[in-house]
Amino acid sequence: MKFTKKLIRGRLIKRYKRFLADIELENGEIVTAHCPNSGSMKSCMESGWQVMLSEHTNPGRKYRYTWEMIHNGKCWIGINTGMPNQIAEEAIQAAMIPELYGYHEIRREKKYGQNSRIDLLLIRNDQQCFVEVKNVTLVEADGCYYFPDAVTDRGRKHLYELMSMIEHGHRAVMLFIVQRSDGNCFRSAVHIDPEYAESLLTAHRQGVEVLVYRAEVSPGGIELAERISWKWD
Repeated sequence: MKFTKKLIRGRLIKRYKRFLADIELENGEIVTAHCPNSGSMKSCMESGWQVMLSEHTNPGRKYRYTWEMIHNGKCWIGINTGMPNQIAEEAIQAAMIPELYGYHEIRREKKYGQNSRIDLLLIRNDQQCFVEVKNVTLVEADGCYYFPDAVTDRGRKHLYELMSMIEHGHRAVMLFIVQRSDGNCFRSAVHIDPEYAESLLTAHRQGVEVLVYRAEVSPGGIELAERISWKWD
């Protein structure tokens, strides 16, 4: 996934009201940017860290800038939770996820379950594969990536929707996209949301496949890089 326009460099001043952030641009101007992330953003949000913004000239937008990524001194971290769906779709189309190879049609945001929309529906003849995609940005002191970074009732709902697809004879996949490169494995954040961790393990035992892939994040674009091991102990 390539950015169609060059991103704008700045430094984080503060994030507030969940979806807003004050950024100082290189020319000294301070702007308010949209923060497309509803999580806690633990381990990827420190005042003074370098950030990259996308700029939008649509007069109907309230905020001209969107915060896309941040650099912690080690790597770029993609904080835009709207990106993983696009990253995953492009990777599947390019046969970069072997586990999801061979489907001739991809549909996005298809209604299913109890008033939900699946991120990606893969179709091959009469076979359907339901893929839920989540963005991972949290790294803890043990060097592992973790999800979620805040309690997520919505995330648990999605897992139960995937389990229901298994019961109906379909394939179901929980795909985590890690948008940073300074960790070495993936774990459920039982210390943050034990109910989600339990639900993920239950879903896995009932046939929901759990895939974790790391993406390489840079100001030029974001592309899938490698599969990460899931430690579910």
